Amino acid sequence: MTEHDGEHDHTDEGPVPVLAVVGRPNVGKSTLVNRIIGRREAVVEDVPGVTRDRVPYDADWSGRRFTLVDTGGWDPDARGLAARIAAQAEVAVTLADAVLFVVDATVGITDADEEVVKILRKSGKPVVLAANKVDDARTEAEAYGLWNLGLGEPWPVSALHGRGTGDMLDAVLAALPEAPPEQDKEVGGPRRIAIVGKPNVGKSSLLNQLAGEDRVVVDNVAGTTVDPVDELIELGGRPWRFIDTAGIRKRVKEASGHEYYASLRTTTAIDRAEVAILVVDGGESLSEQDLRIIQTIREAGRALVIAFNKWDLVDDERRYYLEREIERDLVQVQWAPRINITARTGWHVDRIVPALDKALQGWETRVGTGVLNAFLGRLVAEHPHPVRSGKQPKVLFGTQASTAPPVFALFTSGKLDAGYERYIERRLREEFGFAGTPIVLQQRVREKRKR
Repeated sequence: MTEHDGEHDHTDEGPVPVLAVVGRPNVGKSTLVNRIIGRREAVVEDVPGVTRDRVPYDADWSGRRFTLVDTGGWDPDARGLAARIAAQAEVAVTLADAVLFVVDATVGITDADEEVVKILRKSGKPVVLAANKVDDARTEAEAYGLWNLGLGEPWPVSALHGRGTGDMLDAVLAALPEAPPEQDKEVGGPRRIAIVGKPNVGKSSLLNQLAGEDRVVVDNVAGTTVDPVDELIELGGRPWRFIDTAGIRKRVKEASGHEYYASLRTTTAIDRAEVAILVVDGGESLSEQDLRIIQTIREAGRALVIAFNKWDLVDDERRYYLEREIERDLVQVQWAPRINITARTGWHVDRIVPALDKALQGWETRVGTGVLNAFLGRLVAEHPHPVRSGKQPKVLFGTQASTAPPVFALFTSGKLDAGYERYIERRLREEFGFAGTPIVLQQRVREKRKR
């Protein structure tokens, strides 16, 4: 688990604002994305609509970080171009904090651009207008014709040569929200819970059952929930803040855009939460998507509870196979409390609060340095690290660097094997609990002094 040592540096900053880059195919969106992130990652080709997958890129400008999303190409077989672009822009706009609208200054305003403008206006989101392909003063004069779009000042840029991108990025920073609003890490405030899972496993039904009323639209169509809804719900005599995450509504033929943003929202919800409840359909095999969400939760360092829903539909045969699946697929998260529920009827939903308490307690467990080193001393004496090519790395001492999630720094005389790291993690759990939480082990190898 040491590979994400550095990933916990920004956990207190709250989610980073999202900038969606929209525009017709072949106006140079991907070239501009590459220019902004300062490396060649987005696929660039002189063919309209090469960008198919939506990939988020981390960007920063003047010391401020933001996530850049290239809302790439569209399926050429879908309906009219203007309609497709409009659908795509709509998806982007609903879920981003600000929009960078890229227009080809050499072509001027097209019908498709006009369609996008209507959606941008309706959304009320801040828009920065980039007039691309302005390589010289002559084209710059043409770019000013784009004032007619009514989106304010066009920023003349050349994505290819980098001209004007600095001024444009200053405008982007002015449009993005300054401090993320989720910095309310208030001590003693309601605990924050994200209900996550793939579409149609019963996340909204669970939230309604917990709230004791229908607050969220429940429909048997996969992915009816699009925007995350925060709900304050009293359970066990205490308020909890539930962050319901987007299911995915396949509204347009190019739903992949929506799916992309919905998964971005799931990630944001996990980042905002302290503990995630992963809702899984007990009647279906664990899917690739379930395992991906688990990986996201682990990498974010959040506490985890797994709820197997629709338990009333699970018969003895399914139970037998489910046990095997849990052993095989959930080996990475054996520490997560598991509960079986039926959200629709409320059966065993009361087990959620004890499971959440247990997970949060594990997440915030701190082991004193003295106790930890006595434990490590015993562990190394009982089971020393195997000798590798004549060397035997030793754990010299350890300290718990932080909680939520528990991070341990181990000072060693050499690099420990991954297997030995897993052994240390297993023994830490046996000794101190840590139910419901990932554990991060960071190795600090002591260099031998040259004589």
